[in-house]
Amino acid sequence: MSTIKKPIVTEKATALNEKGQYAFSVERNANKVQIKKEIEQLYGVTVLSVNTIRTNGKLKSKFTKTGAVIGRRPHGKKAIVTVKEGDIIDFYSGI
Repeated sequence: MSTIKKPIVTEKATALNEKGQYAFSVERNANKVQIKKEIEQLYGVTVLSVNTIRTNGKLKSKFTKTGAVIGRRPHGKKAIVTVKEGDIIDFYSGI
């Protein structure tokens, strides 16, 4: 089972790339050791540190003819990975 879902490619996350940090969306039950091993195996880089962030899903509501429908987006987890100076992860190499 893969712990990494996808890389996060937003303006904020891309700005971190200059510092040698990369953002990934990961499984909610993944720990830092699993994330580090998988990043090193997938991208062939040396990981110095892994910081994780647990996020709550946003509360969503819409109003219909029969009344309000209230739900929640799924919860998630992000990992900010710092790699060794000189190592680069290229997300666009396969495009």
